[in-house]
Amino acid sequence: MATAGSNWRDVIATRLRERNQEETARFADIIAFNNRLFDTATKLRQENLELKIDKKIRDSSAGLVGGGAGSDHLQLTAITNAQIQSLEKKCLAQQEELTELHKRKGEHSQMIITLNQKLTECQRALGEKERALVEQCSMNVSLREELDKLRAAHTTVLDEQPFLQLRANAAEEKLRAVQDENNKLLGLLMEYKSRDAEVMNRENDKFLKLKKAQIESELAGAIRDIAGPSGLGGGGGAMDRFDFGSDGFPEGIEFKFDVHDGEVNAVRWSPVEGVVATGGADRKVKLWDVSKGKWEPRGSLVGSNQGINSVEFDSTGSHILAASNDFASRVWSVADQRLRHTLTGHSGKVMAAKFLGSAFLVTGSHDRTLKVWDLKNRSCTETKFAGSSCNDLVTTDSSSIISGHFDKKIRFWDTRTADCTGNDIPMQGKITSLDLSKDSKFLLCCVRDDTINLLDLRQNKIVRTFRSDNFKVGCDWSRVAFSPTCQRFAAGSADGSVFVWNINGPLESVLKDTKSTDSHWFIRSGNGAAVTAVSWHPFSSVLASVDRAKKCTIWANA
Repeated sequence: MATAGSNWRDVIATRLRERNQEETARFADIIAFNNRLFDTATKLRQENLELKIDKKIRDSSAGLVGGGAGSDHLQLTAITNAQIQSLEKKCLAQQEELTELHKRKGEHSQMIITLNQKLTECQRALGEKERALVEQCSMNVSLREELDKLRAAHTTVLDEQPFLQLRANAAEEKLRAVQDENNKLLGLLMEYKSRDAEVMNRENDKFLKLKKAQIESELAGAIRDIAGPSGLGGGGGAMDRFDFGSDGFPEGIEFKFDVHDGEVNAVRWSPVEGVVATGGADRKVKLWDVSKGKWEPRGSLVGSNQGINSVEFDSTGSHILAASNDFASRVWSVADQRLRHTLTGHSGKVMAAKFLGSAFLVTGSHDRTLKVWDLKNRSCTETKFAGSSCNDLVTTDSSSIISGHFDKKIRFWDTRTADCTGNDIPMQGKITSLDLSKDSKFLLCCVRDDTINLLDLRQNKIVRTFRSDNFKVGCDWSRVAFSPTCQRFAAGSADGSVFVWNINGPLESVLKDTKSTDSHWFIRSGNGAAVTAVSWHPFSSVLASVDRAKKCTIWANA
């Protein structure tokens, strides 16, 4: 480091000497010329002094001679005057030259002062650069030291790399072994689950058959005990022909009637009596008594500011819930037909609303959220962000929710957790409706690609897909429904017909109104208005459907 310091100092001194030579070489001629002028001026002063002395001597010699020889004296005087004039001219010329030289000397002095100032500035700049050079040298030294450290660290890493590579290879081998073992365990687990599911399915089938036989016998006895024209099982009316104990399907229209002033979007049977609730674009929920073989209005529930999208009875049939396009849901009491609750909070139209136990309900909206409401406090207790518009939802118990969305996914929710459970099931089109079997084991999903999918919730997968050449889903909120025994389901089509499938696969019936000539019911092509929703009677094979032609149709056995 000492050698390096002495080297750069010698370099700087050499450069300064070279610069000094360059700067002084420019003014060497001026300095030499100035020196010559000084020498000439000194010589001229000396000559002037000698001339003055010579003149005094001559004047004195002329006075001593007095008026000597006349001609010689005149000649000498003439010669002396000529020399004096010549010397005076020379003196004047020398004085002018001396004045010019003084002037040039002043200019040169000013130039020297300016150059000295520039030299001072250059020296100052040189000093700053020397200081910067020192700083750069010190920084260079520190960087070299850091570089040496990095090189040492790099050498250490290179030395450790083979060992780390060996450890990584060993870890990868262990990971592959663990993955293979995990795959084997998953395969065994899935095999055991499938076996358990088969055993459970067989036991459930046996239980359902026994329960079905018991219910059929109880219903048959109840029908025999009921007398009179009133009620669904009474004699004398058209409803006497409804087969309560059978597991069949309706064969034709019992009657059809106008229900709303606009399109009808929802229909639902009461769980305890022969009353049908419908909701339409005229902002009303209407109740119809169809238990006497004819339709009789039971009441009109008002309070909504826009069209109704869904209706739902609670388990006791004492309250009815409706979702509407005015971003709200409402609850009415059936007995006095009074509005009990108005639940607002969504920022988009509410497409579905279902009771969640006895004290809560859940709503799904186009604002991509689901909200859980406490009926006692009339407040929202939880908001679930689905990320896509919700078209329909079902509830399996007091804490589980299943929702169908515009982004072609079925999502599963638990009210005890904030987020989705993560078991989403994708479909081939946007989902229009969902319906859950009574035992909560199967889920029916209507998809906009004109298919209906049956899902086994125990396996979280699609077990069967239903389609037909003439079946077309009529709208984005077209509703499907399980039969009371869950052995069949019905779905409305865009041509006004109702398709009935057996859950085991075959299409059993296509219900059409071939007698109606109502211009509101049939369009020019000859096809009926699109069926938007269907609902089965909870204890029989009677089916209700509503459509865009403002009508409700009751389908029953011929």
